[in-house]
Amino acid sequence: MRLGGALRTRWNRTGHATRLTAAATAAALAAGGAAWGVAAGDEPRVRSADQRITVVDGPADDQRVTLDTTFYRPAGRTPAPAVLLAHGFGGSKADVADEARGLARAGYAVLTWSARGFGRSGGQIALNSPDYEVKDVRQLVDWLARRPEVRLDGPGDPRVGMAGRSYGGAIALLTAAHDRRVDAIAPMITWHSLPDALFPDAAGADPSDGVFKKLWAGLFFTGSAGPTACGRFLPSLCAMYQEVAETGRPTASAIETLHRSSPASVADRIRVPTLLVQGQSDSLFPLEHADANARAIAANGAPVSVVWFQGGHDGGDPETERIGDMVTGFFDAHLKGTAPPDPDGFTVTRAGGLDSSAREVVVAEATTRSYPGLTGDPVELPLIGGEQPVHHPPGGSPAAISALPGLGSLDSLPAGGGLPTEMPGQAAFFDTPPLERPVQLTGAATVRLRVDGDGPLFAKLYDVAPGGTATLARRLPAAFQASGDVTVRLPAMDHRFDRGHRIRLVVATTDMGFATPDEPASYKVQVVSPLTVPTVPSLSTASAPVPHWVWALPMGAVVVSLVIVLTGRHRRADDKDSEIPLEITGLTKAYKNGHLAVADLSFRVEKGQVLGLLGPNGAGKTTTLRMLMGLIHPDSGEIRIFGHHVTPGAPVLARLGSFVEGPGFLPHLSGRDNLDLYWRATGRPLDEAHMDEALQIADLGSALDRPVRTYSQGMRQRLAIAQAMLGLPDLLVLDEPTNGLDPPQIREMRQVLVRYAAAGRTVIVSSHLLSEVEQTCTHAVVMAGGRRVAAGPVADLVGASGRLEDAFLQIIGEGP
Repeated sequence: MRLGGALRTRWNRTGHATRLTAAATAAALAAGGAAWGVAAGDEPRVRSADQRITVVDGPADDQRVTLDTTFYRPAGRTPAPAVLLAHGFGGSKADVADEARGLARAGYAVLTWSARGFGRSGGQIALNSPDYEVKDVRQLVDWLARRPEVRLDGPGDPRVGMAGRSYGGAIALLTAAHDRRVDAIAPMITWHSLPDALFPDAAGADPSDGVFKKLWAGLFFTGSAGPTACGRFLPSLCAMYQEVAETGRPTASAIETLHRSSPASVADRIRVPTLLVQGQSDSLFPLEHADANARAIAANGAPVSVVWFQGGHDGGDPETERIGDMVTGFFDAHLKGTAPPDPDGFTVTRAGGLDSSAREVVVAEATTRSYPGLTGDPVELPLIGGEQPVHHPPGGSPAAISALPGLGSLDSLPAGGGLPTEMPGQAAFFDTPPLERPVQLTGAATVRLRVDGDGPLFAKLYDVAPGGTATLARRLPAAFQASGDVTVRLPAMDHRFDRGHRIRLVVATTDMGFATPDEPASYKVQVVSPLTVPTVPSLSTASAPVPHWVWALPMGAVVVSLVIVLTGRHRRADDKDSEIPLEITGLTKAYKNGHLAVADLSFRVEKGQVLGLLGPNGAGKTTTLRMLMGLIHPDSGEIRIFGHHVTPGAPVLARLGSFVEGPGFLPHLSGRDNLDLYWRATGRPLDEAHMDEALQIADLGSALDRPVRTYSQGMRQRLAIAQAMLGLPDLLVLDEPTNGLDPPQIREMRQVLVRYAAAGRTVIVSSHLLSEVEQTCTHAVVMAGGRRVAAGPVADLVGASGRLEDAFLQIIGEGP
């Protein structure tokens, strides 16, 4: 798994982003020692050369490792400042190729590289150790100093900045501490202290007493392929992780090893201008890590700017253009001197409402000229609720759900995603009175608790609307070891609590992302102080629109399915129950660019049918399916499912199961746990899931209990179908369900669909595999140019031509 993966954009001179295809990237990065790639089109020419650079590292400087690098010559005048651009964990230099080209066009010499143990570089992963990765990067700085294209500040001293995300952000911080030649850094979504990241304790105890963040740790150490159970990690690091994972508690040597790979160990030596960009949807390296880095670097007298954006390791909006603009402008100021340096400011982006006319989510950018830290201007709010008993179940299961890799994108769904998080009997609840005025929490709230019991607990904040609907303010828990009186710092966030709402503090005994004891336990919890809420009144706001679809990207099919289930619950007066599964009448949809995607489409599907929706690329099939699921609005016409008009969140959509965006699962969880998580997210009773029936139809066998990351493509597809079948929906809609499957797997998928329809349900399949449609479907609708050009039983459509493919080509006008 890639942590802090590439935004996959290129930046032009002003930082605005455009898309590059993978093919274009591959073509520009020709394999070999010094093969040059040249940018096409009217943009400034960028020449790039692949280089194999050998470095010497190790504690005794006795190991030679070859790094796979690419050097991008600056467009325009040389010599020019240089930028070292690092990739995220699990990635390679290819992930940052687009950004490198953009910076080169902006006049920077750029060097990208695959870190040791990644991509085509040699060596093993040492976790940004000063003895390994830091030494490697210092020798890359040496290499830059010898390039004639690079501006020098002195002999062997290039004018150089560093940027990177996650793993790459940490190496930027660590290199700046160890090498005074680094002139400016822009680390993003990265850590301050690895011990604190993997063993957090919000009560302020030493990480040796922290709560093990087991899921993220598992992804970090076992999420990549390699010769050992930990991929390409050094054997000593793999052994360290395995020991910790078995006990759930860190050893003293593990804490020391992780600390040496942390900016916290050398933060007093970072004295260069720094732009810290941290994600609000990040349960791996939450906002507290940027705060700790900012305070440490500012204490050295260096200028520091801090940005909180909507995305992060958990998903959410990456805000590509905005962040790209900030990074480019930062380097222009501190490496080129062509822009005035920003003050030590603070920027936070806030998701606003939906601009329905433009179908865009409005994002507000709030700024202030000085970073306020996490305490801000505090407001004290009383909490209501006496001493409450809570219980930890044997084995820690079932567990509450708040922070899981990938779930951050649910924060952008209506009602915070609607994911039920607290298990009965496991949580204590304390509410403020209804707020007399809005409260904008910016920072980390604190509260003092008295706990009778000893063990890990998890605190979080909910936003409770006047009607009683409670949603997590952010999907982030504060894990802490409880014993006696403790002051708990809640997760840092930026969240507005409206007038009339209540702020709810929840203290739970379990969380799926963390390790908890196997033994059952009971606690008594009470609050002994008000809730202290930080505010930053000096933040001023400006708005900019962001396309609405970016919010659903990180979770793929999971989020699309949840949108169907979790949005509003409105019913039209003319809705009447009907036995007709689907009836579409006069459906039309045109996009803003004038493209008519669907035009006056009408057809009807009966019970027990398996209907194939056919058409060439661009025929309007996917647009039709998305309107069918209430994800986009038709311009005219209507869709009725069992007699009920389809609107976003219509109750009748509970009778619809769908698979339209490709399999979207959490790779570290088993197939069974993924399905359980999805069903719990719908909020429907467990006995309505019909889990056993769906799994029997999908026929995954013992694979259900293996992590999804071990699945073949065919198994992932079948798991996706099983997810769509949960609740045994009466209408099943599948977009290209056989994509990526080999012939035996396609045959199995065909049998799955036939078995499902045999029980009197209805299946709609959009596919380009006409032979499969012919063998699977009883009926078909053929589309071309957004219109229905044929419909009827498959046997009638085939007719005298003998094959559906021949009939299809004749129908769309491409036959002989």
